[in-house]
Amino acid sequence: MTRTLPAADLVVTGARVHTVDPALPQAQALAVRGGRIAWLGTDADAAGWIGPETEVIEADGRLVLPGFIDAHNHVRLGSDDACVQLAGVRTLDGIHRRIRSWLSAHPDARWIEAEAFDYSAIPGGRMPCAADLDPATGDLPAFVLSYDVHTAWLNTAALRRLGVTRDRTRLPFGEAVTDPETGEPTGFIKDFAVRGLSRDGHRALRELGVPWASPDRQYGRLAKSLDDAIRYGITTVVEPQNSLDDLALFERARAEGRLRSRIVAALFHPRGTSDAELDEFADAAGRLADDRLRVGPLKLYIDDVVEPRTAALLEPYSGCRRHRGETFYPPEEFAGLLAKLDARGFQCFVHATGDRGIRTVLDAAAHARQVNGPRDARHQVVHVECLDPSDAPRFAELGVVACMQPRHCAPEIAGPGKDWAENVGEERWHKAWPMRSLHTAGAVLAFSSDWNVAEMDPMVGIYTAVTRRPLGGGEPWQPAETVDVETAVHAYTMGSAYANFLEDERGSLTVGKLADFVVLSRDILRCAPEDIPGTVTELAVVGGEVVHQL
Repeated sequence: MTRTLPAADLVVTGARVHTVDPALPQAQALAVRGGRIAWLGTDADAAGWIGPETEVIEADGRLVLPGFIDAHNHVRLGSDDACVQLAGVRTLDGIHRRIRSWLSAHPDARWIEAEAFDYSAIPGGRMPCAADLDPATGDLPAFVLSYDVHTAWLNTAALRRLGVTRDRTRLPFGEAVTDPETGEPTGFIKDFAVRGLSRDGHRALRELGVPWASPDRQYGRLAKSLDDAIRYGITTVVEPQNSLDDLALFERARAEGRLRSRIVAALFHPRGTSDAELDEFADAAGRLADDRLRVGPLKLYIDDVVEPRTAALLEPYSGCRRHRGETFYPPEEFAGLLAKLDARGFQCFVHATGDRGIRTVLDAAAHARQVNGPRDARHQVVHVECLDPSDAPRFAELGVVACMQPRHCAPEIAGPGKDWAENVGEERWHKAWPMRSLHTAGAVLAFSSDWNVAEMDPMVGIYTAVTRRPLGGGEPWQPAETVDVETAVHAYTMGSAYANFLEDERGSLTVGKLADFVVLSRDILRCAPEDIPGTVTELAVVGGEVVHQL
């Protein structure tokens, strides 16, 4: 070709470029200029874009994809190296051993903090209590977070330190469960994600001296998670739940050069948020609105999670005559709230896991349309774990995005014998994470990791979406709801871009869009599904700049 324009800043040749753009699905080479895609085409024509200052990357036949967009990734919450790590521990004895081992290595500790405990580690299918922790913790206060960060577990010393008593169970950071016979707090705190991660809840924990809540620990978790994100080829992260106080952490990361991935930060809207706070949210969205750090969507909860039986189901939990969970708002109140936020132009991410919770959100979205008229709001139902089949078509009808985390439906996490499957009951397993049904019904799928609830690596999510098998292999669970690998890649790129109003700038490799892309070690579009999890990002480019390279 004859080139009359200036040479490119960066050229990739010898690649198998999967663009996720139906107008030009495949290419062999691409050129970047000014941080954007300037050209896609064949190797034969690439030379015309190469000048003396052009950086040239020979891909050697490797797969090039748009950078992954993780639509729900708690990078600010992250994983904390200062905590006892309980991931993978399946027994109470195992938890005790981990804590004792950590104490041996930290003899001067004033708090024991742990994360990622699995509900199934507690015998008898019950929820944990302080007496379960006391033998391993002694008189040191212990603060333990569940793997989903929706509940906290305290020992007796922590109950005293945090002022939890039978007369003080409604806390800034959660709701203390009480013993039905004695009325005393058990040590189990529910609704932690709703309250403990709120602005007031975090401040309360910090003022009470819980080290986990300190700004330096928060920033350490954020910085580590951001490093992991770019290593996994995640070029845009949607951080789904932040207070106005938390935004300074992202600004610090940007100033210190740690913000190599782009960030969309949603602001948490707990029940009772005032109009004045909404004005503050709007001001923050106006102040932080560039392509590197954007603030704007609102995060709400309609229910909690299935494992401790706090999600809202249409019918009672398995083995229960009446208990079917509760919504955090009466349906009419929530419908009015969503209509109000919709009228103000806010996009809403609504956590909903149970079939009744999801239906309540869809009903509210329908009400907002009726009151305000149709609007391209792209409200999201986040998680969509247990969906009644009759509600699947409503996502496309209402323009509601299904923001889903495929890894959550892996058999070793939620399948037979695990709390999720047992609590829902086999007669409702067909409702579990219905990705194919939603896709077939025309819903926009936006995939994500929900780190640190599950692994951040998009390869793990794609593998699970395609196979519904355990990560180490084995029998699939609900394989009728698998999707093909192209659909999974689309959901991790263009689907997530569309879900966050980014489709004009990101999500596909298209001339004029931001040059955010990855080079993978293996062609996941062609390899055996069991080889997908071993695939790594060998090169990550953001805005035309190589930000990660093996």
